[in-house]
Order: sequence, then C-alpha cells, then structure tokens
Amino acid sequence: MQNHILAKNSPRQRTKVLIVDDSALIRSLLTEIINRQPDMVAVGAAPDPIAAREMIRNLNPDVLTLDVEMPRMDGIEFLEKLMRLRPMPVVMVSTMTQEGAETTLRALELGAVDFVAKPKLDVKRGMEAGAGELLEKIRLAAAARVRKAAVGPQAAAARPIQPLGSRAGTEKLVIIGASTGGTEAIKAVLVPMPPDAPGILITQHMPAGFTRSFAERLDSLCKIKVKEAEDGERVLPGHAYIAPGDHHLLVKKSGANYVTQLSDAEPVNRHRPSVEVLFKSAAQCVGANAIGIMLTGMGKDGATAMMDMKRAGSYNIAQDEASCVVFGMPKEAIAAGGVDEVLPLTGIAGRVFALLRESGAVRHRI
Repeated sequence: MQNHILAKNSPRQRTKVLIVDDSALIRSLLTEIINRQPDMVAVGAAPDPIAAREMIRNLNPDVLTLDVEMPRMDGIEFLEKLMRLRPMPVVMVSTMTQEGAETTLRALELGAVDFVAKPKLDVKRGMEAGAGELLEKIRLAAAARVRKAAVGPQAAAARPIQPLGSRAGTEKLVIIGASTGGTEAIKAVLVPMPPDAPGILITQHMPAGFTRSFAERLDSLCKIKVKEAEDGERVLPGHAYIAPGDHHLLVKKSGANYVTQLSDAEPVNRHRPSVEVLFKSAAQCVGANAIGIMLTGMGKDGATAMMDMKRAGSYNIAQDEASCVVFGMPKEAIAAGGVDEVLPLTGIAGRVFALLRESGAVRHRI
C-alpha cells in the first residue's frame, strides 16, 4: 500500500513540461508557476530551439511551452519540424500584437494545441495574473489528441460543396461554437462552403486581438466572406461572422432579417465570447431555421443552450470524439440531449448542405 502511494505521488506521474523561451525572466517565472502545482513539473527550460531539441531527447517531456520569437531558429520553424518528426502537445506563448496573432494562427495550423498571451508590460505581474489560464491549457494539452500537421493550408478541408442554386439565400442560419482546436475545425467546415451558403455565426473562444486575424485568414481561404462581427449588421447569405474577442455575439430578429448584436456583459461559463450566449439567442430568435454545430473544445460552454436550440426546432450536429482535439464541449452537448447527429469533422459541411436540400429551404427576404 505504501509503495502504491509513493508511486502515485511520484514526480514521474506529474505532467512533465519543457519551457522554450529566449527570455531568462519568462523561463524563471514559468518554471516557478509550473513547479507550484502538484500535478506538473518543469523538467527543463531552454533558451532556444536548438537547446530544446537535446532536452526533448533527454527529458521526454509531455508538454512544451514555446515562444515564437527566438534566436537561432524561430518558434514556427521549430514547431513545423517538431510536429513532422516528433508530434507532441505544444502551448504557444505569443505576444498580443497583430503580427503575433497571425503567427499564433499559423502555429495552431501546424498543430499547436493552444496559446497564451505574453504580457508586454510588467511581465512578472502579467504572468502571475495569467497563471491560471496557462496551467489550465498545459493540463488540457497533456490530454489532447495531437496529430502530425497536415500538408498545405487547406489540407483539413473536405471536398468543395455544390452550390444550392435555386435555393440560394435561405432563411436558415448555421450557428457554430468551438474552443480548443476550434480554429482548424472551423476552417475545415467553412472552406468547402459554396458562395451561396446560409449566413453563419461563430463563437470561438479567443481573446481580443486575435479574432480579426483569424477572420482575415479564413476569408483568404474561403469562397464565402468571413469577417469579425460588428454590432447591428444584417446577417447575409454567403457570409460568416466571428464573435470578436472579449465580446459576446448574439443573433436578433429585425423585421424579416437577422442581425448581429455584440455585448460586453459578464463572462458566461468563464468565457466572453461564450457559446452559451450565441446558442441561447439562436434558440430564441432563429428556432427551427437554425442548424447548430458544436466543435472541439474543453468544458461545457453551450451544452445547455444547444438543448434549448433543439427544443426550439433546430437540427444540431456535434463533432465526433475521434476528430476532436478535445472532446469536451461536444461530449457535454451530447450528454445534455441537445445533439441530433454526431459526425467526423470532414463530414459536417456536407451534411449541413444535405439538410438544406432536404428542407427545400425558404428564400430569405433581403
């Protein structure tokens, strides 16, 4: 019995984290934050990717925290090599700038599980303030499914979908919620969409400063128009609207049209934007004209409201466990009874259009 207890509490049972950052201060702070936790240990701290390569071989870490801008080899180049040769869970540590946001999105595309923002001022206080988020994402990364990066920017997308043709511009709306792993999952759903797709509203858990770059990146890849949502704009066919970081996105009815509404109300389920808020507004205002989609993510944000959507007549789809980075939000939505169908990621966009064709969708009044 004593041996069992010793084994259970052994440091070897903790999540082993390797820190890669060119800042000695950041390395020291991250090491201290991680080593305060009973379930994880910082096994090493490398000043650059070259040193990190040897530490990975010798220390066999479970999770990597990775800076972007470093000497000798930048974080993106290192991540690309790592995910090709030795895929492992990586949490990016990124600056809150436009350039930093674009680089972070590239890292997620290459296979990083998630990211945390690195403070630009008062680094010590900022890192301590964000410690909870960092630790949560390390724990999440340790349990996430990690795959080798796909080749090419559209590798995750399914084959293009044929336009609806005479049914173009429907009163249907597609309502999407996602969190960890969601940037690539959303891309896989949107890229096959034809230009006459229904209006799409999306809440992805992402901080302010990153959602605009995310929308622009998707817009460059998609046949539909993808943009960061603004308050009070009409929801149009062939357009996708992404909740801006730090604002809830809701859908409202204005006469014959659907319009967006942004809110800076308190976080819901610890999130702003919250999937729960978007889904609840869809249940109230869109009803049977909604197709709900719950993608990969940690936690249960949106599960209760997806059940509300189903009661209001929507048809709801959840991403299956095998294709999720984290099967949290879809699992909770399924358990709550709000899901009609569970599908692999690459089958979701096609199924949406099959449903639209089956319904003989009514034309939207614009």
